[in-house]
Amino acid sequence: MGQILIRDLDAAIVERLKARAREHGRSLQSEARLILEHAAGFTRQEARRVVARWQQSLAGRRFADSAELIREDRRR
Repeated sequence: MGQILIRDLDAAIVERLKARAREHGRSLQSEARLILEHAAGFTRQEARRVVARWQQSLAGRRFADSAELIREDRRR
């Protein structure tokens, strides 16, 4: 697993991160890790897994034509 060191981080930012970590019941390191993971977003492989789960859960269902619903809404 990789490591990262952030130099010259403003003390006010560190304090806000510490406060946020306390609010969430996490350590500063855990809070920063979670923020970075969310900021990095999904990898393609993770996104494909999410899409596959949605497709599987929605398989066999019938849905209304959304284009027709949009047209109806625009006519109002």
